[in-house]
Amino acid sequence: MNIALPLGFQEEDFIQACVKRERWAQKLLYEEHYSKMMGVCMRYSNNSEDALDILHEGFIKVFRNIQKYKPGTSLIAWIRTIMVNTAIDYYRKAIRRRTEDIETAYDLSSSDPDAVSKCTEKEILAAVQELSPAYRAVFNLYVIEGFSHREIAERLHITESTSRSNLVKARNKLQEKLRKYYQR
Repeated sequence: MNIALPLGFQEEDFIQACVKRERWAQKLLYEEHYSKMMGVCMRYSNNSEDALDILHEGFIKVFRNIQKYKPGTSLIAWIRTIMVNTAIDYYRKAIRRRTEDIETAYDLSSSDPDAVSKCTEKEILAAVQELSPAYRAVFNLYVIEGFSHREIAERLHITESTSRSNLVKARNKLQEKLRKYYQR
């Protein structure tokens, strides 16, 4: 934890202040982790307004459940898990349909130069945000968060083959979008 605490305070004291809903502690926690968690939320959303909704909903959950945090473990990892789960919940509310099965997916191959290395971080994030919510969620969970297709299927209430299919389609769409940025 990289939060500057008043002299004599330990992590347990800080967490207890959050449990007691002391505003100074909640404010410090929010301000310290805002930018990193906003980055997580941006990867799961269409735009910054949706990301901010996810972020705020996530911090509400953090403050409601802070007593469940175990001091000595990674606070940022605990908060990040809550943010990812909040984003998944947001995705579930927004999308009630499933995409096609894996039979309609096709292999990825490209003879083009590595478009990703030629793009800026903003261009890559913009391309990810342009994906449909279903593709974006699977892409983020698999590529960024490291979940297996089985775990993604359980979390999003889809089949493993749909998860695989959505990942292939997300990668294809990202390739197309990034090629356009590269060709500019």
